[in-house]
Amino acid sequence: MFRRFFRFVFKTILWFFIVSILLVVVYRFLPIPVTPLMVIRAAEQKSAGEKITWKHDWVPIEEISNHLELAVICSEDQKFLNHNGFDVEAIEKAMENNKRKKRVKGASTISQQTAKNVFLWPQRSWVRKGFEVYFTFLIELFWPKERIMEVYLNSIEMGPGVYGAEAASWHWYNKPAAKLTRYEAAGIAAILPNPRKFRASRSSGYTEGRKSWIVRQMGYYGKLDYDNPPEIKERK
Repeated sequence: MFRRFFRFVFKTILWFFIVSILLVVVYRFLPIPVTPLMVIRAAEQKSAGEKITWKHDWVPIEEISNHLELAVICSEDQKFLNHNGFDVEAIEKAMENNKRKKRVKGASTISQQTAKNVFLWPQRSWVRKGFEVYFTFLIELFWPKERIMEVYLNSIEMGPGVYGAEAASWHWYNKPAAKLTRYEAAGIAAILPNPRKFRASRSSGYTEGRKSWIVRQMGYYGKLDYDNPPEIKERK
């Protein structure tokens, strides 16, 4: 009985590794049509008796404004091009603040957020965090940074029922993602901490302040070059 149990556990773990690695390799090249979060949000809307809103249009990174790429880096993860998936300094800072019962933003990198959004569920737990570490390691291993950014910008929630840069650009500014201005890109980046609460356009004073801060950071950061990451001049 024990032998069969351990054989079952071993095969389950083995198949998990095989399937997860194959999935990451396949997603290195193919568009990602749906994520767990999209399905969960649709189920939440249906259970609440609301109309299901699901806007998602995958576009290649060449059709997304460079302003938006730079804006999310400056807003969410200024060391994105320099780390291997994890910002150790931010994690240590978050752990220290947790001991003092204070919350800190910015511990999760763009790579971690991508892994979570594409492969996992949104609720926080140590189990999910463990899987997040695993999938972050895989995408950093198999995907170049530009692909991680492409998947991130096409998958994350950017408004109520709005997923990805193209859908968000039409939703907030009535234009394609390729034509976003610097300030409009900052507007979308500014709402990412809570895209169902904040507005990218006709926004509150708090969000307008975030936009201005992001635009300043974009100026400090300089030109976005995936092959030659700049030295970070100002950190969050």
